[in-house]
Amino acid sequence: MSRIDVDQVFSVHPFAKAALTRLLNAGFDAVLIGGVVRDGLLHAMGEDVAFPPVDVDIATSALPGDVRRLFSDSPILDVGEEFGVTVVVADGGKPYEVATYRVESEYDGRWPGDVRLGRTLEEDVARRDLSINGLAVRLNGVVIDLVGGLADLKSRRIRAIGNARDRFEEDHLRMLRAVRFSCQIGGILDPETEAAIRECAPLIGRISRERIGAELLRLLKTKRAAAGLEVLDSVGLLEHILPELTATHGVEQPEEYHPEGDVFVHTIVAVRIADRFVQDPIVKLAVCLHDIGKPEALLRNRGANMGGHCAIGARMVKEIGRRLRLSKADWTRVAYLVKHHMRIADFPVMGRGKQIRFVSEGENPEGRSLAERYPLFFDLLKVLIADSEASAHHSSAWRPILYETLRVAEHIETVCSLQRARELIDGHDLVRLGMRPGRALGTALKDLHDRILAGELEDRDEALDAARTVVAANRENGGRPR
Repeated sequence: MSRIDVDQVFSVHPFAKAALTRLLNAGFDAVLIGGVVRDGLLHAMGEDVAFPPVDVDIATSALPGDVRRLFSDSPILDVGEEFGVTVVVADGGKPYEVATYRVESEYDGRWPGDVRLGRTLEEDVARRDLSINGLAVRLNGVVIDLVGGLADLKSRRIRAIGNARDRFEEDHLRMLRAVRFSCQIGGILDPETEAAIRECAPLIGRISRERIGAELLRLLKTKRAAAGLEVLDSVGLLEHILPELTATHGVEQPEEYHPEGDVFVHTIVAVRIADRFVQDPIVKLAVCLHDIGKPEALLRNRGANMGGHCAIGARMVKEIGRRLRLSKADWTRVAYLVKHHMRIADFPVMGRGKQIRFVSEGENPEGRSLAERYPLFFDLLKVLIADSEASAHHSSAWRPILYETLRVAEHIETVCSLQRARELIDGHDLVRLGMRPGRALGTALKDLHDRILAGELEDRDEALDAARTVVAANRENGGRPR
């Protein structure tokens, strides 16, 4: 008899225990179901999963009207009772879904067209996607396994409930979820389930891009994202989700620098390295997309080289971000990381002012650690490490940059930050000294800031004296930038 630690669950979700007790005392069947059970079992197996989870699902034989009556002392949100879902707001304001057992039919590939409220747990479990998500647990912690989910979880097997093709034709996103769950538990797809995904793969294009984007980020957030991308590619899903990545298949690279293989192989190796130390799925997406500009760059350069692939890739990321309905903040960050993943290699030979400008892009003055204060630059370092370790360069490419970063950070602390430089002298000061707004002013201000950042100008008076010299020289030069 298998159990999960329900006391641990109820310590975080006391409402769940109270709800189950109230439903059972009223004569209804009631269980916790889905992810909380799966993760509870994985936690007991020693797997590194978040347990107890943030949310728990309650399923019951009680109809929505019964739930309303039984929980009349709590606020009820009217959001999905026609689908058998009643949302009860617990003390403290946290909402809990109490779902009536149901049977679904007449799917359009995304949502059921007909929902019939049932009375048995067996009916409810049979309409779910994967056996490991069809597990339920009683109030006492005893696990109910009606679909062989326990054996599948122990053997790390991802298997669809019932006929696999039927499940994926009902809701096409389930194909991507199946691959994502294989990454989460370090498992493999059941042969019948894998064959059904391969047959149904083109149907994923009917799913909203927003749902696909969200599911892709969940996959990238796991510690086995590289394996997941390989599976997506092998079953034919990746070409419908990230065709820009599958286009790198067969794009050969100089063996001297990339003995690991073509651009696609290099990317998978880089993501596998990122899996070891990168938790942010947006940064991992940048690793995934960092070289997607190489095929077009090679074409533009008539096969001579792949120069310019960073800028090309960044433009492609913009389109990918919009297509997958990522937030502007997210795709902008990915585009930045892709665009500058080669520029950072020149960091040790840049002038100090340029270094500080580079490090300070996207600065968060409230950050306590270096990584929190300069998040964009440290994300870029992570991309660099994954990229370098996946090539012939290894640590020789990133160690000097990390060393120089620490020197620059120390310099910023002892001399000046970019924000401080802007406080010492700005464009208004140059205008007051007689310089006209325009390109020459921008160039002059940048040069002054670089001198401040390098420690040559230490205070406001020195900055203004230098500014007067610059303005005078500008007049002699006829107002043109030098």
